[in-house]
Amino acid sequence: MRRRRAGGRTMVERASKFVLVVAGSVCFMLILYQYAGPGLSLGAPGGRAPPDDLDLFPTPDPHYEKKYYFPVRELERSLRFDMKGDDVIVFLHIQKTGGTTFGRHLVQNVRLEVPCDCRPGQKKCTCYRPNRRETWLFSRFSTGWSCGLHADWTELTNCVPGVLDRRDPAALRTPRKFYYITLLRDPVSRYLSEWRHVQRGATWKTSLHMCDGRTPTPEELPPCYEGTDWSGCTLQEFMDCPYNLANNRQVRMLADLSLVGCYNLSFIPEGKRAQLLLESAKKNLRGMAFFGLTEFQRKTQYLFERTFNLKFIRPFMQYNSTRAGGVEVDEDTIRRIEELNDLDMQLYDYAKDLFQQRYQYKRQLERREQRLKSREERLLHRAKEALPREDTEEPGRVPTEDYMSHIIEKW
Repeated sequence: MRRRRAGGRTMVERASKFVLVVAGSVCFMLILYQYAGPGLSLGAPGGRAPPDDLDLFPTPDPHYEKKYYFPVRELERSLRFDMKGDDVIVFLHIQKTGGTTFGRHLVQNVRLEVPCDCRPGQKKCTCYRPNRRETWLFSRFSTGWSCGLHADWTELTNCVPGVLDRRDPAALRTPRKFYYITLLRDPVSRYLSEWRHVQRGATWKTSLHMCDGRTPTPEELPPCYEGTDWSGCTLQEFMDCPYNLANNRQVRMLADLSLVGCYNLSFIPEGKRAQLLLESAKKNLRGMAFFGLTEFQRKTQYLFERTFNLKFIRPFMQYNSTRAGGVEVDEDTIRRIEELNDLDMQLYDYAKDLFQQRYQYKRQLERREQRLKSREERLLHRAKEALPREDTEEPGRVPTEDYMSHIIEKW
């Protein structure tokens, strides 16, 4: 009788264990789905915009307010950059945006399987892929000014493929994939910095300004000065030259100049030209693999690392400076500079908002992933603790009635 009762109890215990395991598993999956579901539905099929009620930034920066709407596809920037394949990073270096410092970061401060070879006394570094002697970076400090001094978007997109084909003819078997990157800066600070640089003797007169297969004529792009350079020019003289390429430089260098007849100002009316340039610059900026802002060095580093899955060895430094770049100017002068750079002001406002939203989006996704991982670990730990233990004799345990009966029957 006792044996039958013991056997029945064992069957009941086994059934109870099975039910507990199944119930625990179902609860775990329901909790996991509830928690992870919102994070898995951020992107809509076919690249459509997310639902209006979806808030990507539940904990935004208290000093930051979104100005423009960008769908998730414009915020996601996780590329499968294949350094061992045929991918190439192309750095569009706009004057006085901190591009020299960032360019040095690319060749000296990225943790690579095969670091760039930068030798003392040489202006360029050799940045080969880990598996073959072919460059993965097109920039001032790796390939030099191969498409002209401070080549713009129009020049680079038409020049880079041919330059690399001539440098690495063996790579012609496979088409390359180009990832364009750039830096932008507050237009007033950038303009004043360029003036100071020109005042010290810089000219950039060897820039080609190639567009539609030719360089601009002297009539299309008259000089602002006579002689070898413009050293010693005052800020007023710098602002008074109507042909000064410093005006709206960032828009001009990011836009497709072929759309407006290159440097031929009579090609289309001035108002329409300005609008086309601005919209083209915005479009090209959105389409770039990455862009950073001089005023946000740490965020620039963060976004670059997570876009290309590359890590910098040393953190970027943010040097605090006034908006005027250390130059003492009055409010009237600042307003005049803003008027001269109205297109750049609009582009920077747009770029800054896109930059901040991308940063917030990346940070939010990381926080969700971290919370999900921590929650999974806690749930797994609790599930293990909740599972019934095997019926094993513990040290010092008093034998039960069924156990004693089993021993007696054996005897």
